[in-house]
Amino acid sequence: MSDDVSARLTLALEIARAAGALTLEFFQQDSLQVERKGDNSPVTQADRQAELLMRERIAAAFPNDGIIGEEHGEVAGTSEYQWILDPIDGTKSFIAGVPLYSVLVGVLRNGESLLGVILVPGLDECVYAAKGEGAWWTKGGASPRPAKVSVRESLADGVFVTSQVDGFGKRSATQAYERLERAAYITRTWGDGYGYLLIATGRAEAMVDPIMNIWDAAAIQPVMEEAGGTFTDWQGKPCIDGGEGIGTNGLVLQEVLKITRDFRQPS
Repeated sequence: MSDDVSARLTLALEIARAAGALTLEFFQQDSLQVERKGDNSPVTQADRQAELLMRERIAAAFPNDGIIGEEHGEVAGTSEYQWILDPIDGTKSFIAGVPLYSVLVGVLRNGESLLGVILVPGLDECVYAAKGEGAWWTKGGASPRPAKVSVRESLADGVFVTSQVDGFGKRSATQAYERLERAAYITRTWGDGYGYLLIATGRAEAMVDPIMNIWDAAAIQPVMEEAGGTFTDWQGKPCIDGGEGIGTNGLVLQEVLKITRDFRQPS
């Protein structure tokens, strides 16, 4: 790993943990304030403050890098690196007091996913990866161990997860969800970044998001691929800007795509 990449991975882990610690100060607190953004999605002071914390530390360490964040927009950079931040992926879970929300930090190099961190503060669990360096899993204070996808070859033996069922209906793909649910051994909505963490650590086989933003996806792709899995759009193209996402252990990808390919995004 080059010094440039190593330094950014170290910072990505540091800011994810710092942001995660900040969110826990607001988690399950009666004083939490919830507002609505222009698209009617919820946002809290924890989202905004956590992203500002990450942005400040990135700017101090790598002032020439670009930054895109869910809550505070884009800052153009002059280097080949760009940071993609989601301070709370799963804000509805966070608001509800459910500890399955995550902090996502991704870094692109010349527009390609380079490294990613998925941290679940409420469980003190993290997976992270840099391209060509493998994926790693930590829980509590334990030393990192390799993160690997499962070896289950069929959805009939596997776990299918998603973020929110009605998201399929929003893109006229309810039948896709129903077909995936019938195909899987078990279906759960342990979604958002946590769903992909489950796949990267061998505890689920497929995660399907019908609607996805770049700040949801940028950290996911390198983690999934370095853990031995896949991250694609609904047509099977590896990308982070397709507006949708499928994460798998690789072995069930074609089975999932046989369903999702019938449901292209509305033009």
